[in-house]
Amino acid sequence: MADKRAQQRSKYTLDRGIPGAFEGETITRRRFMTGTAHGAGAVAAAAFTLPALGFAIGPVFKSTPHRWEVVGTVDEFPDNNYVPVVLTLVPDIGEAGKTTAYVRKFNPALDTDPYDKGTPYIAISDRCVHLGCPVRWVDASERFVCPCHGGVYDILGERVSGPPVRPLDRFYSRVTGEDVELGPRFSVNSKLRRFSPRLPGEPLDGIGQYLYPSTPGAKKL
Repeated sequence: MADKRAQQRSKYTLDRGIPGAFEGETITRRRFMTGTAHGAGAVAAAAFTLPALGFAIGPVFKSTPHRWEVVGTVDEFPDNNYVPVVLTLVPDIGEAGKTTAYVRKFNPALDTDPYDKGTPYIAISDRCVHLGCPVRWVDASERFVCPCHGGVYDILGERVSGPPVRPLDRFYSRVTGEDVELGPRFSVNSKLRRFSPRLPGEPLDGIGQYLYPSTPGAKKL
């Protein structure tokens, strides 16, 4: 019995009675090739996975500075209609880095939501939250209309009909002297509660606010 235990504890494959073993061998060729194949597979998987993972989570650790841009003076924007302005989202890349916002002065008769208290101007993004097409403000009907897939929003940017999953995004606003300035974009749910920017097609009501995390690098003011 003692000899059998000693044989089982031997590091040599021949002593352990493994088929195809050679004298002096400590690992079988099959086991060696299996381990090599598994190792090669792990290296190949890492070569695909690690760059994608780094691309996905890397921006989370990158701070995005807040930019405020003057879009007009305090007397240029009424409280019952929107004025389109052009914003620079990404500098130094020309027209590709610009977007349009529709701006009006805060109106207590319209803007009754508590999240809008203290907001001097309402600035709504022209990007449809269905697939990102540009919407247009139609003064006669007091609606934002998307020409791509029929999305319609009311004067507050809330969805009226069509496929959009949440209200239009907005921009923070402030007044400096006589200048109206717009800052970072933020998203809102159906109750106009503010969230860090989300992508088109990402709902923010119910479980949606947890399924779709904030845009990497974005900060909430």
